[in-house]
Amino acid sequence: MTARWIRCLSAALGLGLFALAAHAIDVVDERGVTVSLPQPPQRIVTLLPSLTEGVCALGACSRLVGVDNYSNSPDAVRALPQLGGGLDPNVEAIVALRPDAVLLAKSSRVTQRLEALGLKVLVLEPKSHADVRRVLDKLDQVLGTREAPNIWRAIDAGVSAAAQSLPASARGQRVYFEVNSAPYAAGESSFIGETLARLGMKNIVPASLGPFPKLNPEYVVRANPDLIMVSVRSAAGMEQRPGWSGIRAVREGRICRFDAAQSDVLVRPGPRMDEAARLMARCIAEKAG
Repeated sequence: MTARWIRCLSAALGLGLFALAAHAIDVVDERGVTVSLPQPPQRIVTLLPSLTEGVCALGACSRLVGVDNYSNSPDAVRALPQLGGGLDPNVEAIVALRPDAVLLAKSSRVTQRLEALGLKVLVLEPKSHADVRRVLDKLDQVLGTREAPNIWRAIDAGVSAAAQSLPASARGQRVYFEVNSAPYAAGESSFIGETLARLGMKNIVPASLGPFPKLNPEYVVRANPDLIMVSVRSAAGMEQRPGWSGIRAVREGRICRFDAAQSDVLVRPGPRMDEAARLMARCIAEKAG
C-alpha cells in the first residue's frame, strides 16, 4: 500500500464522515429538549392529525409508517396502521414499526415511555397561527425538506384572500364558534379565534377565558351572537337548549352547520388553515352578509 493510496483513502473517509455529520440534526422541541437525529428520519410515526398533515404538506407523506386514529388527511394516510388516540396510543404497536422518529403532542402520556424504549421523540403541538408557522419550520428542519416558507406563505395568503372576499357589510358580526356541545367554545386566543379576527369578526368569547373554555350555556344566551358556527353533530338540538330560541343567530337561522370533513379542517391548526378560512368566509357571506 503506497503512501499516496493511504492519503487518498484517508481523504475519502474524512469526506464520508463530514457528509454524515452534515446530515445530523439537532432540533429543540416544545419541552425545550434537544433531540439529536443522525439523519432526516425515513420511518415516522405521527400521533396528532395536524402533525400528520404537516409532514405530508412538506412532501414527506411516504415516510409515515403509522398515525393516530384521527389522522385522515390526506387520503394516503388512511391506509397506514392506526395506533390509537394521541394521548394513550398503543406503545407496543409503535415500537413494532421501528420508527426513526415519533412526533406527538405535549399532552400525550407516552413520551417518557417511548424514550425509555430507545425511540426518538419530538413534542410539537401547534395552538396558534404563530405556532403553526414555527412547527412547520421545525418539521422542515427534521425532514430536510426546505418547503416550510412556501407552505406558510400559501396559508397566510389564503387566509388574507378569504378575508378580502367578504363584503364590508359582513364585517363586525359577533360570532360564537362551538367546538362541542358541552359546550366548549373557540375563544379569541385560539387559532380559530385568530382566523375569525382576520376575517373581521368579533368573538363573543374573550381571550381572558382561554383558548377553548367550557361555557355556561347561559353565557351564550346573554352574549346573543349574530352568527353561530358549529359541527352538525354538536348542532343537534341546539334550538331546544333553554333560552337559546331567543338568541338572534338561532331566531334568524344564522347557524352554519359543518359536516365531519369540514369540521376536521376547521379544528386542526395546520396546513389547511387557509381552507378553514374559506369555509368560515363562505358561512359569513351566506348567513351574515
